[in-house]
Amino acid sequence: MKVLAMAVVALALSGTAARAADPRYPDWPCTQAKVPEISLAAVWAGPALDDVQNTWKDDAKVSALVAKLSARKTPLDEAEKSVKEFLAASATDKTAKAKLLFAGLFDTLNAQRSQVMAGLERVSRKQREAADKIREEAIALQALQGATPRDEAKVETLSNELIWKTRIFEDRNKVVRFVCEVPTTIDQRLFALGRVIQQEME
Repeated sequence: MKVLAMAVVALALSGTAARAADPRYPDWPCTQAKVPEISLAAVWAGPALDDVQNTWKDDAKVSALVAKLSARKTPLDEAEKSVKEFLAASATDKTAKAKLLFAGLFDTLNAQRSQVMAGLERVSRKQREAADKIREEAIALQALQGATPRDEAKVETLSNELIWKTRIFEDRNKVVRFVCEVPTTIDQRLFALGRVIQQEME
């Protein structure tokens, strides 16, 4: 049982030791560097969007297409095809429609990305609290194991609780590692769609 208690402590420590090294973002749990927002210049080399940034929502067709293209459940190849079809049907004002479409994608995907990152930091804070609680209970378990007389019922109850809490803690760590890939996936999606939009404008 003492081995179990030490293993629980090790698991808790391992989960909190992987926090990002950047002191500006103490709650950022990913190995990837935190970049709070996508830079427009990094994903768009087309004409300036200043005149359309706040108007894309006023175009019902653009808004509907932005919602479809920004959904991660929409395969990227399907999204690219939809962009081409939309702009091909906008021959008379293709540049204006292209600018509206990308402005909408930029706003929407940046907002999605921010939500994901905020969620990751919330989970990171909860995991840190969970790790502290696991450590406290592991120390309490060790004390119970060394007590004379030893209360076997209490030892078993606390041991089972620690096993369960550690399992939840590790499962959440696995989910965090998976979700840490999402901001990069969003970056790549926006870059790819922006490139298609620019190509169709030429």
